[in-house]
Amino acid sequence: MTSAHLLTDGFDRVQGVVHGAAGGLTAQQLAYRPADGANSIAWLVWHLTRVQDDHVADAAGTAQVWTEDGWDGRFGLPLDASDTGYGHTGDEVAAVQVESAELLTGYHDAVHDRTVKYVSALTDGDLERVVDRAWDPPVTLAVRLVSVISDDLQHAGQASYVRGLLPGG
Repeated sequence: MTSAHLLTDGFDRVQGVVHGAAGGLTAQQLAYRPADGANSIAWLVWHLTRVQDDHVADAAGTAQVWTEDGWDGRFGLPLDASDTGYGHTGDEVAAVQVESAELLTGYHDAVHDRTVKYVSALTDGDLERVVDRAWDPPVTLAVRLVSVISDDLQHAGQASYVRGLLPGG
C-alpha cells in the first residue's frame, strides 16, 4: 500500500461516517442541537467538509469546491463564503441550516471526489513539502492531510453521536 492509498482510505472512511450520520435525516433532524451551545449534525458535517475543502484546496493550489462549484449559493447560509466554521458562536452554529441531507452529503461527496483525485496522485516525496510555515516546526503536506482526516473523523463521530440523541430516535 502506498501513502496515496492510505490517505485515500482515510478520506473514504470520513465519507462513510458522514453518510451514516446524516443520511436520510430531515432538515429538522439535521438542525437538532441536544443542548444550548451544542453543535448540530448539519453544522458538524458542513464544518468538517468546509475545513477539508479549504485545506486541500490550499495545499493543491486550487479553488475551493464551495465557491467554484456554487455550493455556497445552494446552501444560502448567512455567512461569508470564506467561513469554515472555525470559532463559531452558538448563534452562528444555529445559522447553519440545510434543506436536506442530500444537499449536505452532496457537498461532502463533491469535496471528497476532489480530495481523492488530489491525494491519489501524490508521491511520498510530495508529502514532505512544507505547506504552512506559521508553525514550529513547519507543517508538511503529510501532517496537514493527516490532521484533516483526524479532525474530520472526530467531527463525523460527534455527528453520529448527535444522531443517536435525536428525539424519538
